[in-house]
Amino acid sequence: DTRGLIMVMGKGGVGKTTIASAIAIGLVARGHSVHLSTTDPAAHLAMTLDGQLPGLLVDRIDPKAETVRYIAKAMETRGRDLDEAGKALLREDLESPCTEEVAVFHAFSRIVSEARSAFVVLDTAPTGHSLLLMDATGAYHRQMVQNLPSKTGNGRLITPLMRLQDSAYTHVILVTLAETTPVSQAAALQDDLRRAGIEPFAWVINKCLVAGGTRDPLLLRRLSGERVQIARVHDGLAKATYLLPRLPAPPVGIAAL
Repeated sequence: DTRGLIMVMGKGGVGKTTIASAIAIGLVARGHSVHLSTTDPAAHLAMTLDGQLPGLLVDRIDPKAETVRYIAKAMETRGRDLDEAGKALLREDLESPCTEEVAVFHAFSRIVSEARSAFVVLDTAPTGHSLLLMDATGAYHRQMVQNLPSKTGNGRLITPLMRLQDSAYTHVILVTLAETTPVSQAAALQDDLRRAGIEPFAWVINKCLVAGGTRDPLLLRRLSGERVQIARVHDGLAKATYLLPRLPAPPVGIAAL
């Protein structure tokens, strides 16, 4: 492929930022231009990359900045013909806590649309935040479909949710650890995505002792638990599974990634 959206999802602390960064660098190494972004408030992309690479654009969806941008645009468009009292009322309405959620959704939609002509790799926030964003995406889709004139038909309507549901357009990567709780949470996330018509492309099981070839007696005893979780993912949850070894230190920097 020469374009598409790759969304890296999972609970906090499983290595989503590292995986997203490594995928982006791998695509650049194959000659593609890549936009690497994140919805995670922690925003560790720059720290993880620790450098620049030609062909790689790195940024983040900053909720505060997006809210300021959204309010300014609303005042410029919806408030253009209002008197001062009307503008004050509109601004008061835009100061609602819901405005930030809407602003972040608009920024997310822009990034999703970029994948029509290039590769976009999105490092998502931990599961709870991501599901809120998916809820907003689904709500927008339902509203658009409901308000679409029947004579127009659905053929001319493409919402962000429809792009996420398109397996040729979007590849969702679920990242987990070979432990009971992370696998269970990733499985629940997969169920939520499937209810929204989004089928994950693959799972990455990160920091595996199995993949590291350890011979330490204590760690070998731990391997039996890892194998149970790996089998659980491989045999019953994932369409494709990739194992990454546990490293002595996190891979920071372009060369290490």
